Amino acid sequence: MVEQQRQRIEQEMTKMINELDLQYLRKMQADMHRCAATCCDNQDTSLERVQKCVESCSTSLTWAQNYVQKELEGLQNKLQRCVMDCNDEVRVKMGPNPTDSDVDKFTKIFEDCATKCVDKQLGYMPSLFNRMKTELSKGNSK
Repeated sequence: MVEQQRQRIEQEMTKMINELDLQYLRKMQADMHRCAATCCDNQDTSLERVQKCVESCSTSLTWAQNYVQKELEGLQNKLQRCVMDCNDEVRVKMGPNPTDSDVDKFTKIFEDCATKCVDKQLGYMPSLFNRMKTELSKGNSK
């Protein structure tokens, strides 16, 4: 049951990342490589200047990748905190010497709680996705 929930959230995150890659990140990466190639084509410039030019070309992509990673980590952290709360709640209720039937009962309570956590985070994902698209469409390094 918990494995199913993990797969649900993982599939949605993968889908979101793939869409962001196709719509924004891949174009930024291609632009970065074209820019860097132009830097390298300049035969009249010093090695240091070429390196600074190439570095400058990657600023927007680096910002975008870091931004996406930070947002996804935030989503994962919220999910982990919620699941940890479920675990704590069950441990408090279960007591020190649970019977097998108690363990089964509290396992079900935990799984239901964890499912609600996943449902809640999946519910947040469309607005997170829209916010990320808005930020990435600006295409700058803030």
